Amino acid sequence: MAADDSTALTITPIAAFADNYIWAMVAKNKCVVVDPGDAAPVLKFLAEQQLDLHAILVTHHHADHVGGVGELTARWAVPVYGPAAENIACVSHALREGDVVALPEFVVEPFRVIEVPGHTRGHIAYVSGDILFCGDTLFAAGCGRLFEGTAAQLHHSLARLAALPENTRVFCTHEYTLSNLRFAMAVDADNSALNERVFVEQERRARNEPTLPSSIALERATNPFLRCATAGIADSARTYANSHTTLRNASLSDEVNVFAALRQWKNEFRA
Repeated sequence: MAADDSTALTITPIAAFADNYIWAMVAKNKCVVVDPGDAAPVLKFLAEQQLDLHAILVTHHHADHVGGVGELTARWAVPVYGPAAENIACVSHALREGDVVALPEFVVEPFRVIEVPGHTRGHIAYVSGDILFCGDTLFAAGCGRLFEGTAAQLHHSLARLAALPENTRVFCTHEYTLSNLRFAMAVDADNSALNERVFVEQERRARNEPTLPSSIALERATNPFLRCATAGIADSARTYANSHTTLRNASLSDEVNVFAALRQWKNEFRA
C-alpha cells in the first residue's frame, strides 16, 4: 500500500462484511475513509499503517455505509460529509449538488458533489480529477437497486456519471463484478469488450484481487445499464419484457423504459 514518495496519494480498499469496500485515501500520515459501514476493519487498517483519520465521506444512509461512523468519530473528532437530502445523524457537513469538499493534503482539486438519486432519495457522489466515489449508484458492470427513487432518476444519475471523462476511476463500494458480468452477458453476449472483461475479472478474482476501481471508459463499453440506447440491449430488454406478465407488450420506446426493464430483470436474474 505504501508509496515510495511519502507525499503521494494512495487509495486502498478495506474489505468489510461479505462484499463491501471502504475506500481509504491516504497521504502522508493522514487518511480519509469513504462509506465506513464497519469501524473494526478501518481501525485495524489505521493502526497497521500508523495513520490518523482526517475526514469521512458518506454517499448515502444505508447501514453498511454509515454503521462505523459513530465509533470512528468517538476516537477522532473529524468532519463527516454526507447528503443533505437524507437524514443521517452522524453527518456534520450536509452537502448538495455543486458543493465542494476541500482536502488539500490529499488531492489538488476539491471534491465536487453530484446528486445521483435513485438507489436512495439523496445519494451523492464525489468527483475530483480522475477519482469518483459513487457509493451504490454505479457498480462495475452494473448499478444499484431502486430502493427509494424512480427508474428515470437512476437512469439520469447514471448518465451523468457516464459523461465524466473516460479516464475517471470508478471507486464503487461492493465486489459485485462477477455477478454483474453474468447478467451483462445474458443481455449483451455479442459484445467483444464485455467478453474480454469477463475473462480479465475472473482471473483477478481467482487471485483474490479486487476488480475495482473500474473506469468510465470500461463501463461505457461493457455496462448494460449505461448502454440502453444500443439496439441489441434494447432488443434483449424487449425479449425479457415480452416473457414477463407485468411488462408484456410494453413498447420500451425510450431509454428509460429499457433501463427499467433491465433493472427489473437484474432483480430476478439467477445464474
